[in-house]
Amino acid sequence: MAEKISNQGGRKKIGLALGGGGAKGLAHIGVIKALEEAKIPIDFVAGTSMGSLVGGWYAATRNIKFLENIFLKVEKDNVLAEEEARRHNDGNLFKGKNFAALLEKLMDGKTFEQCELPFQAVATNVETGQEVDINEGSVAEAVKASVALPIVFQPVKRGEELLVDGVFCNPVPADVVREMGADFVIAVDVSSRWINMTKELVTPGNMEALIRHSYLAIEYQLARKVLKQADIVLRPPVMTYDWLEFFRADEIIKAGYRETKANLAEIREKAGYPKQAPKTIAAKISEILSGN
Repeated sequence: MAEKISNQGGRKKIGLALGGGGAKGLAHIGVIKALEEAKIPIDFVAGTSMGSLVGGWYAATRNIKFLENIFLKVEKDNVLAEEEARRHNDGNLFKGKNFAALLEKLMDGKTFEQCELPFQAVATNVETGQEVDINEGSVAEAVKASVALPIVFQPVKRGEELLVDGVFCNPVPADVVREMGADFVIAVDVSSRWINMTKELVTPGNMEALIRHSYLAIEYQLARKVLKQADIVLRPPVMTYDWLEFFRADEIIKAGYRETKANLAEIREKAGYPKQAPKTIAAKISEILSGN
């Protein structure tokens, strides 16, 4: 595992807790972009489900732009319908592409020990329901376990444990990143909201919607407890997006970016990172010439 970051200059070490939510989790990309742009360092990352994919990639490479470009190329015709994804139950979300194989290719055999930032992925033990925080071995294998939603993915065998999606135990792992050593925890919650189920409860035959909303209600109750460990909770307005709408990546990423920008002043103040000095004309010209 990457070495812990020392606290320099009295500024707090920042931990990023990224929650699950399918395509809604692409908002995490925008959050990281905004923090990078503001020169606010991320010292620790913990992720659940889609949060583990984005967080694991960033911890392994620090190249969030590359991941953004991959998802920006996803078109509507490339994404499977939810019914088809459930029917196959093989982890494929995109036509002609195996999600597991794509993940392996992206991570390029990276291990936790090779990560540029300390990272942990959260999964759930199928037999016991216990939380499993993974911080060693293959990053790709850890992410596959963390995203393994049973109706779409097969459980992942890791040692003697059979693992599924981490949302069943810890939807937004603020407590995990706190335990990793973060002094200031930024939690990004993209899916745990209370859903008013009145309509489903009184409408006969609307069982699928009731089941879906019941699942969200459970996630909400679990997240409420762990989010108490966060110093600030970012909630990008992405709840209206479906969990497979990866083809709307541009909108979702921008939502995460805007939410972070709107909260930068509070993050700076509480974490001890002063406001950046205005850029000089020479610096702006240099950026333009370098293409940044």
